[in-house]
Amino acid sequence: MKIYTKTGDKGETSLIGGKRIPKIHPQIEAYGTIDELMAHVALLKDMEIADDIKADLLFILDRLMTCASVLARGPDAGNITLPELNEQDIIFLEMGMDEMEKKLSPLNSFILPGGHIFVSHCHIARTVCRRAERSILRIEEKVPGMEKVEKFLNRLSDYFFVLSRKIALDLNAEQVRWDPRK
Repeated sequence: MKIYTKTGDKGETSLIGGKRIPKIHPQIEAYGTIDELMAHVALLKDMEIADDIKADLLFILDRLMTCASVLARGPDAGNITLPELNEQDIIFLEMGMDEMEKKLSPLNSFILPGGHIFVSHCHIARTVCRRAERSILRIEEKVPGMEKVEKFLNRLSDYFFVLSRKIALDLNAEQVRWDPRK
């Protein structure tokens, strides 16, 4: 099977089930943003980090692929079976954050992104995740099954923030607290 089909040459693509829609459709924008987020998560996973974090990021990549497939489902998908997110996926993120936060000091101000390349990439993943969540809010009424995807992405952006703080602590990287100019 060739990777190129030539069916998208006129600015359209197919949803799962066969329905063709413009590549600029909000549904395509939503799962394209998930695809972009996956690339950032893969970059984090490929960095020199602890094996347990790599395993968590691999799990997250798998769940993001599930999110993308839910978003790519068309109205004509019928009996096509797709993977689904479940509450355990969200609990996984919450438990991971709870565990990381045990070692972190409480926040009393905003933190500026940066301090180490891994930390900065966590913040990039966090912001792309937030954009993906916003894009889903634009289509949630038109595409069934978005509730769990939306909830997962909301927790995931928080997860990346907590991961950035944990990694900064592990690496003794400076976390600059935002001191607003008065």
